[in-house]
Order: sequence, then structure tokens, then C-alpha cells
Amino acid sequence: MERRRFLEIAASTAATTFVAGSLTTSGVGARSAFAHTTDGEAAAWHAARRFADTPFGRIAYVEKGSGDAALFIHGYPLNGFQWRGAVERLSPLRRCIAPDLLGLGYTEVRDGQRVAPNDQLAMLESLLKSLGVGSVDLFANDSGGAVAQLFAAKHPDRVRSILLTNCDTEPDSPPPALLPLIAMAKSGTYPDRFLAPWVADKTLARSRNGLGSAYTYPERLSDEAIDVYIAPLVESSRRKELVSAYAVALEPNPLAGIAAQLKQVKAPVRIVWGTGDGLFSAASPHYLARIFPGSRGVRLVDGAKLFFPEEYPDLIAEEARSLWGVR
Repeated sequence: MERRRFLEIAASTAATTFVAGSLTTSGVGARSAFAHTTDGEAAAWHAARRFADTPFGRIAYVEKGSGDAALFIHGYPLNGFQWRGAVERLSPLRRCIAPDLLGLGYTEVRDGQRVAPNDQLAMLESLLKSLGVGSVDLFANDSGGAVAQLFAAKHPDRVRSILLTNCDTEPDSPPPALLPLIAMAKSGTYPDRFLAPWVADKTLARSRNGLGSAYTYPERLSDEAIDVYIAPLVESSRRKELVSAYAVALEPNPLAGIAAQLKQVKAPVRIVWGTGDGLFSAASPHYLARIFPGSRGVRLVDGAKLFFPEEYPDLIAEEARSLWGVR
């Protein structure tokens, strides 16, 4: 499948669904969105980056704040930089930790290490141990949401709260629209056909045929942000292999059979879902709200696309404070 067709599928607008217990938020716009990522913002994130030596490799992460820990799990093909706005706003309340998953961002993966969702879970367990962290508040987006659910299912006693945005669910993992990308990753063609051209041509990266297809305001995606996300993924043949391996490992369904375990998670859970996302099913947020006994319902964000947590940090912070019962 050619680039245009695949990304048009991924960028198509999902139908907005309203059900009892859901809240639709319209017009969430410039007040909450990043206008642009500045050179200084990207440089500050690079400067704040630390590395934890683990059996999985040197795990890149940024940490800000103190007290109870909040763990931010990003999507594909992004890294912890996705959560910078939420980290900035919530660090007065929590010890915010935003790692780069195996195969993505600036994490240096040990030779021979797999990068499947269960390996990501094991890596996060190791990272948290190295940082002396016990329980966490979980934030997750996209494929990071699958990892967050695996964490909650295995460690329900270590999860204080969960905020999930557009992400995998057991009935929709991997989502059908992702299958062409996975097929290209299996053939080894994905990084050179998609990612490398985005680094070379930032206008293409911001277009509906690029990374911008997953953003509500693609014109606000800066050159610096594109480089932070994509440049490390294509800097060597080894990195290209890893980013492809990440995609390939999203099938078979990593969440198969998890429902019974998630029903045992007592922590409060809030679902915040962009209705403009054409990758994941419009039924998924309501499925998640039903499966978690501690559900605090669904907030639908009208027109917001897959990576909207980066664009609407005020909204994420507002929902987190409500979930935690603080102002």
C-alpha cells in the first residue's frame, strides 16, 4: 500500500459517539495547544535527559518534580518528549517520569533485546526499581496504552490512578489501520520509506502524508519536535531495525485475555479520547470505561487526533488534578 493511501486511512476522522456517562468537549483550541516547540524547549528536554543502566540497556528518561511518582508512557514512533507539557504542569504535584521505550527515542537498547509490549513492561519495572519507585500514577497514549494496561494488570497494587488517552484495547489491538505499517516493518522498508523522508523534509512530515496526520494542529509541529522524535530512529541501520521491530511486535494482540485482570484493578481510571483519531475504534473509550471497575467515565475531545496529549497539556493536567482530587 502506498504512503498516501495508508496515511489517509490513519488520518481519517472517526465518528463521534456520545453515550451515557461521556462528556464531549468542543472547541478545545489555542488556549491548550502548543503554539510551536521552540529551540529552547527541545534543548531543555535534551539537557534534562538522564540514562538508567538496566539489563535492557541504557534507558533514557526525563524526571521532574518530587513526591509520589507519575509515569508517562508515550506512543509510536514518539518518545517521552510527547508528555513535556503535562510534565511541566504536573511536576509541582508529582515526581514526573517520562521514559523513552525500547526501540524509540534515545534509549540505547542492549544487543539482542526484544522490544515487544511485554518487554517494555519488564523494562519499566526495572527502571522504576532503579529509581526507587513503588506505586505510580499512570498516563499513556497509543501503543503506550497497551503497556500501561499490562502494567496495571500485573501490578494493580502499585497503581494509584490511570489516565488513558487514545490507545489499544483488547478488542482493537493492533487496530486494522496499522496492519499495512506492520507489513512494511516486516519487510524492513518502513523506516526508509516513511521516517527518513520526514527528517529530510519537515513540510512533508507535517502534512497529511506524514506525522502531521496524527496531530490536530499539524502546522504547529515544529522542525525541532520532528527531529526529536524521528531523527534518532533513522540514524543507523541498528536503529531502523529496532523501530521496525517495535511495530512488528504489536501483533499478535499483546492484550489478548487481559480483561479479567483489568476488572481487578481498583484504582480510579479516567479515559480522555480524541474523536478525530482514525486509527483506534470510536468504541474503545467506552469499552475501557466498562472494563475498569474504578472508571471515572469518558471525556471525548471533539476533533482531537491521536497525539493530542502533546497539543492539549492543560486539558491533561486538568483531568489529572480532578482524578487526584486536587486543585
